Amino acid sequence: MSEAAIEIRDVVKRYAGSGKAEPKLALKGLSFDVPQGGVFGLLGPNGAGKSTLINIMAGLVNKTSGSISIWGHDIDAHPRNAKLSIGIVPQEIVFDPFFTPFEVLENQGGMYGIARALRRSEELLRAVRLEDKRDAYARTLSGGMKRRLLIAKAMVHSPPILVLDEPTAGVDVELRRQLWELVQELNAQGVTVVLTTHYLEEAEQLCDRIAIINHGELVANKPTAELIGQMGEKIVAVTVDKEVTELPSDPHFRKVEKAGERLIEVTYDKRESNAGKVLARLQEAGFAIEDVTTREADLEDVFVQLTSAGA
Repeated sequence: MSEAAIEIRDVVKRYAGSGKAEPKLALKGLSFDVPQGGVFGLLGPNGAGKSTLINIMAGLVNKTSGSISIWGHDIDAHPRNAKLSIGIVPQEIVFDPFFTPFEVLENQGGMYGIARALRRSEELLRAVRLEDKRDAYARTLSGGMKRRLLIAKAMVHSPPILVLDEPTAGVDVELRRQLWELVQELNAQGVTVVLTTHYLEEAEQLCDRIAIINHGELVANKPTAELIGQMGEKIVAVTVDKEVTELPSDPHFRKVEKAGERLIEVTYDKRESNAGKVLARLQEAGFAIEDVTTREADLEDVFVQLTSAGA
């Protein structure tokens, strides 16, 4: 089998227009691989095509053309094996609220044809720290508990790939941390994780590799550190001694912004300049320096640059 957990080749999805509406091209020949064993980030603005792609992999949406292979199984030629190789945690919380967590997992195991003696419901409840809620109605669980139950539900058939579609949307900081601890534990056990999220700091910390799609097209696909490093930018925030009424300019400055009454933020290319030259230029412009902080470009900077360029 291929070294890729998921292979996506020239995938096109065209939605037919209704009435006088024009057909919509949601995916425009998308091609990339998801490597085995890592945490892979699939990022993009709203409407970029992320959920469409996930729904195609799940068998909920038919692609127009192209091919997708999941754990070596083509989704058209071998749909059953492909579905057995992937577990998907959707954005929406979906299960019968009148079943208990144990019953939710037992029913899901039955749908996959897993013999009762081979089901892992108790083990999965312990893994997602819901063993004490085993017999509570699912409708009584908190939002974070329901998210964890969805992860357990996606893992009942022991798939080698877990796809999480915006799993921390609307979840508070503490529950988000707990969810990511769980995801990291699953990944450490050998599960390949595919993650979509709008929390870019989260993606930067968790993902080994990141693909960014915009308007149905792939605009980046690199290891996380390499993707961030390609910016080559550094930001210097300088507090000066007086109100900023006119921003200084310099050919080596990529961007100069007034971030406060006496705060100037200068973005520059590390290959062309350095913080010392930035401060010297500000002093030449008549500012006395009171405080300085610096930061490297982060994933948010890269994301904004790549997705705004294609807007």
